[in-house]
Amino acid sequence: MFTQIPRTRKRISFGNAAVLLVATAMVAQVLGFFRTKLVNANFGAFPSNSPDNFGVYFAAFVLPDFFFFTIAAGALGVAFMPYLSDRLAKGDRKGVWELSSSLLNFLGICLFGVGVVMFIFADFLARKVAHGFTPEQLHNVATMIRILSLNPMLFTISGIISAVQQVFGRFFFYAIAPLFYNLAIIASIYLFKDNIGIVGLAIGAVAGAVLQLLVILIGSYGLGFHWRPVIQKTTDFASMLRQLPARSLDQGLDQVQNIVETNLASNQRLGGATAVGNYNSAYVLHMAPILLIGTAISTAIYPRLSARISQGRPDLFRHEFLRIVRLIIWITLPVVVISFFARGYLARLIYTRNSRDIAIIFGSLCVAILFRTLFAIISRWFYAQKDTKTPLFVSVFVIALNIMLAYSLSRPSSYGVAGLAIAQSIVAAIEVLILGVIMVSRDRKLFDALFWNDIFKIVAVTGFSLVSGFIAVRTWPLLTADIGTTLLLKLSAIAGVTLTTHLVMSALFGIPEVKSLYNWTKRIVLRPLKVEY
Repeated sequence: MFTQIPRTRKRISFGNAAVLLVATAMVAQVLGFFRTKLVNANFGAFPSNSPDNFGVYFAAFVLPDFFFFTIAAGALGVAFMPYLSDRLAKGDRKGVWELSSSLLNFLGICLFGVGVVMFIFADFLARKVAHGFTPEQLHNVATMIRILSLNPMLFTISGIISAVQQVFGRFFFYAIAPLFYNLAIIASIYLFKDNIGIVGLAIGAVAGAVLQLLVILIGSYGLGFHWRPVIQKTTDFASMLRQLPARSLDQGLDQVQNIVETNLASNQRLGGATAVGNYNSAYVLHMAPILLIGTAISTAIYPRLSARISQGRPDLFRHEFLRIVRLIIWITLPVVVISFFARGYLARLIYTRNSRDIAIIFGSLCVAILFRTLFAIISRWFYAQKDTKTPLFVSVFVIALNIMLAYSLSRPSSYGVAGLAIAQSIVAAIEVLILGVIMVSRDRKLFDALFWNDIFKIVAVTGFSLVSGFIAVRTWPLLTADIGTTLLLKLSAIAGVTLTTHLVMSALFGIPEVKSLYNWTKRIVLRPLKVEY
């Protein structure tokens, strides 16, 4: 029943996995921007009381996302993969399949029950999430929630099967599957905008979830995975379930924060559905570099970090962790600089409508980009060691703080909807700082003098990037008439000048990451081609 992978088949390297994930994540983000731009363009912000206002689209996904992340997402990877890595390190492939199948059945049943609850109580839930919406808008939110009710279960099945593939070093199908989800929603805009309206986007999301699952299933070919309709209560399964609540609550608290932000933004004094749409558009924009850099790179390295712990090599674990932290900081800082200075250009290029309000909110989220990207790898330091409780306790504190700050800063007399973004940036920095202190208390050798010397150099280089970015914006200012090609050229020039400065100064400061980039580029560009005669 359990076929083994041929020994000649090689695992993908970290570098190749990272490149694959970053490349596909970039395509996914482009599709995600295009999807949001089309939603914005076809449904838009005005009139604010329209049943098809784009804020309805964002509000409808809040609860399905909440239940998926709270119940299942904690198991998909960080709480699940270490146990798979342990079994694989012992050569117990049969145990890998049994544990995977048991978790799939257990969470599948849980999420199916949640879907039934969402379907029945959709009207009540919609009123609680978006209290400031009009009755027609609430009706559409409830209808979309019903359509989306089984999506968390579909995502869970996809996530468990793709986690197994990652443990075996197979990343391709995991990487490309989300593309089909975005494409399905984009297609639904054109199919349904002139008949059933914005509700049709929920149909597209369900179709996309099914397509994503099918792609993931294709990726399991050759691994020997067989589903069995049983839940085997092994020692590892019981241990994993004990770890799961902490990680799931950690993820769920983030979604509680999202619910609170949607509820606050839906206040008619802040703009109702239009404010929800503007905030979520800016949030999608700020998530792009987090997913492209933090999530993609951390996902690629996480199986190796888990394997180092399983092998009893804390020295290699520490070395590889610090290497990735430096790499992420070096890549992220110029992106933050470009995002801040070019926030108006990006908002107008991607969203067009309401771009000024979206740019203001996005600018307030720029600090969060750096710290959320760092959090992606720092959290995995704990998860690789099967510690899901520490990040949870820290999250409880910072999310409670975030909710208080969000309520205070988002009042009409304060910063309005932008206050939600300011609160996000503040708590993102605090969360990374607290986790960093805990890490040092557990491993005093973790951040050595060499690491801090490299970080100091990167920060110094970023100072030059800031100056060049400021000069670039003054040289190519954003004008009211700038659209299309003119806007894209100005944005490209600002990004090009900033990135060039970052690379040149990094080389002058002797930052090792730029040398690695140069060597990798040289291998790709100058690689000899085999010509057959």
